[in-house]
Amino acid sequence: MLRTDHHVREKDAYGGEPLVPHAEVAVLGAGAAGLSLAHRLARPAPGARPVSTVLVDAPPGPLRPPSRTWCYWEQGPGPYDAALTAVWQRLRVHAPGGGPPVEDDIAPLRYKMLRSDDFEHLVARDLAQGDDVRRLEATVETVVGGAGGAEIRARTDEGRPVTVHARWVFDSRPLTRLPAARTTLLQHFHGWFVRTRRPVFDPDAVVLMDFRVPQPPRGLAFGYLLPTGRQEALVEYTEFSDAVLPRAAYERALHAYTRDVLRLGDHEITATETGVIPMTDARFPRGPAPSVFRIGAAGGATRPSTGYTFSAVQRQTRAVADALRAGRHPLPPPAHSARSRAMDAVLLRALDSGRVDGAAFFARLFARVPMERLLRFLDGGTRLHEDLSVGIRTPVLPMLRCAAELPWLARTPHHAPASRTPTEETA
Repeated sequence: MLRTDHHVREKDAYGGEPLVPHAEVAVLGAGAAGLSLAHRLARPAPGARPVSTVLVDAPPGPLRPPSRTWCYWEQGPGPYDAALTAVWQRLRVHAPGGGPPVEDDIAPLRYKMLRSDDFEHLVARDLAQGDDVRRLEATVETVVGGAGGAEIRARTDEGRPVTVHARWVFDSRPLTRLPAARTTLLQHFHGWFVRTRRPVFDPDAVVLMDFRVPQPPRGLAFGYLLPTGRQEALVEYTEFSDAVLPRAAYERALHAYTRDVLRLGDHEITATETGVIPMTDARFPRGPAPSVFRIGAAGGATRPSTGYTFSAVQRQTRAVADALRAGRHPLPPPAHSARSRAMDAVLLRALDSGRVDGAAFFARLFARVPMERLLRFLDGGTRLHEDLSVGIRTPVLPMLRCAAELPWLARTPHHAPASRTPTEETA
């Protein structure tokens, strides 16, 4: 766990509420975005200006993010390689009708698996080596931002009130409600960490999408397989649709997938993981108040077409940390380009309207576009001519129809919660 600084609490001059001395930055929430920003601010480049920071994390309980898994891809070594569970260079996709899978080498990229507990331990180690970032365990109750700073009122697990004053606040806590959108789908999943009796997995390749599962009437479903050894893997069942399933439905789907498709044989389920990720073309406000900004999924870092978030979080927090150290206004940049968001809006509309078959769409795309280029496309790292080369390999007429009608569609509220954080249970 990150260290908790018990020396930041002081009584004010009138003996009232405990106060935390003014910090330049307050980071709210210790998920991927909050920890990433705190980590960057705790590790300045030689000669860089220090930035005093308070990381406000909820006490253990329902408001604290549970253990979960993040996957992302990047070229070469990265800052979190020491905490990775596994790394792969080959990806595999199975089409709905079966047959030989599409498999490709994604070099120079690497597909990386990071467990949140390992990430937190790495960050804790680095924070312990400096004094710029302190952690406060408290539940945030109000955040009031003004032109010259912000005041955060919180309460500790023991019920003690705490007030934090900061010049800048970066709020990574999940939204309670999604912004209005033209299209909102949910990526919902349930996974098993399994250990098999015999060696059945290929540890050199990730099964990114396996469409050899029954498809729902609307949206799509697929299996996802992250092998960490010959006998260990994370196996997930995932759907893109407008509503989550009962827990029993995910269990039935995973039983069928592991038995009839993967044919795992005897195996032990060591832990489970479940979650819901919004896929939406909503506009996420980055600055809800003067001096207060949203980062991470709450700041639009989730890629609407895929649900991947971690890489965008790193770009966003890197830009914020650089701006703070340079003394610039630290408004977080858009997590994804306008062109990427526009293309994602068209795809979401095509899937939601049923004009394209989701399973066939993705299987065809991975079969016709080199996976390395497709991953760069999904991460917003391609140029216009590469985007066009991907676009012409999609069902052009249905996509054009969706693009033409988007400007006329009203943005409406979505009544489901903004997110349901992935949770893990030990079996």
